[in-house]
Amino acid sequence: MLFNSFRFLVFFAIVYCLYLRMDRKWQNRMLLAASCVFYGCWDWRFLFLIFTSVTTDYFCGQYIFNSPDEHVKKRFLLVSIVVNLAILGFFKYFNFFASNLQALLGFFGLTIHPILLHIALPLGISFYTFRTLTYTLDIYNGQTEPTKSYVDYALYVTFFPQLIAGPIMKAKDLLPQIMASRKVTVENFYRGCYLIFFGLFQKLFIADNLARLADPVFDSSPPYAGAKVLLATYAFAFQVYCDFAGYSNIARGLGDCMGFDTMINFNLPYFARNPQDFWQRWHISLSNWLRDYLYYPIALSKRNWGMWSPVFALMVTFTLCGLWHGAAWTFIIWGAYQGALLAMHKLIVPSCAKILSSRNAAISRFSYILSVLFVFNLVCLGWIIFRAASIDSALSMVSSIFIDFKLTPSFFESLRNLTFYTLPLILIEVAQFRKGDDILFMRKLKPAYKTILYACIAYLLFVYGASSGKEFIYFQF
Repeated sequence: MLFNSFRFLVFFAIVYCLYLRMDRKWQNRMLLAASCVFYGCWDWRFLFLIFTSVTTDYFCGQYIFNSPDEHVKKRFLLVSIVVNLAILGFFKYFNFFASNLQALLGFFGLTIHPILLHIALPLGISFYTFRTLTYTLDIYNGQTEPTKSYVDYALYVTFFPQLIAGPIMKAKDLLPQIMASRKVTVENFYRGCYLIFFGLFQKLFIADNLARLADPVFDSSPPYAGAKVLLATYAFAFQVYCDFAGYSNIARGLGDCMGFDTMINFNLPYFARNPQDFWQRWHISLSNWLRDYLYYPIALSKRNWGMWSPVFALMVTFTLCGLWHGAAWTFIIWGAYQGALLAMHKLIVPSCAKILSSRNAAISRFSYILSVLFVFNLVCLGWIIFRAASIDSALSMVSSIFIDFKLTPSFFESLRNLTFYTLPLILIEVAQFRKGDDILFMRKLKPAYKTILYACIAYLLFVYGASSGKEFIYFQF
């Protein structure tokens, strides 16, 4: 059931009408049932996996919190981690590791015929696995307490706006909202409707239309035309951003309508002036998860390599981040590339800070623009690796930009389409940046300006928005 479908509109209308007429206890029960229906529309059998994780972590959380013995705490924490990662690893990575083991043994002259799974990847498994792990990890670290209500915890894991593609909210942030009474106000409702409206604009007008420019190039075989590759890369950069940010904004909007406070997941990532700034703006919930549960434990471990400890931690963290995105070497290399960018930034930023700093406002502004453009293109280089069918295809694409760059009439036609679909977003985000990164700035404009802007967005959405409901890109992760 897609957010951008009529079926979901009917589903949410029914859920919302029931929600407004219930108290907190029955709201949670109804939302849990609705979340099961929402997920079961894809494949109800995979609900068994979700509730295996839910049941395991619910009881492990109780034992971790109530046991006075540290060894017992660690034992149940280990049970939680093993069960969750075993489910994730089996369904998402079994074929990948089996195929690579076959290739490795074949290199040494050994032949095996591994059994491969022919099943679909359960939707949202990476997202809800990370969400369940935060629960037991935070209980073990003394950062939260377990809930006594199985229904409340199950709703935290399965809450349908966030179930498939996040944001990955921690238990200590979302669970207290589930356990407390929620007040739905007119302001909540209007803010939620605005976020849903803008999220649909990002998805249907920008992302789905840009897919028509990016997909034919990335899905083709070598040789590649450099100009087309460059344009398709920029198209995919905005496609993947608006697709995922659109989903996150719709999820936030649905939560707002029901009185939930959902974290911001994207905050002008292409305005970042360095790799660290980018990851503080891009997929913020995942960045925070990686920082708290991978980077800090590795960087602050007892084994200390001095200045190289954070570099090692970054490389390990983001290589695993790449693997989290998918069972393919392109994702792993992309993650390592992002880790290398962050490591280089951490190593060189102290020496470059004095050189780049300036008291002249004009020079500082120009320096900022150059930094943003430079980082954006570094990110786009990573998107080629991320989107390419294979490492060989990625290398061919990158080399074609420098070796076979020819401008053709079809290139300029595609460039006009790219400009048409991205310029409205760029203008909106420049205004948002000037308003202090406030995504809700349009709601604070004067009524006349706000009406005109809403009308323009609605016109673009309904006239030029993609009519066929495409799945969100991050559903596959």
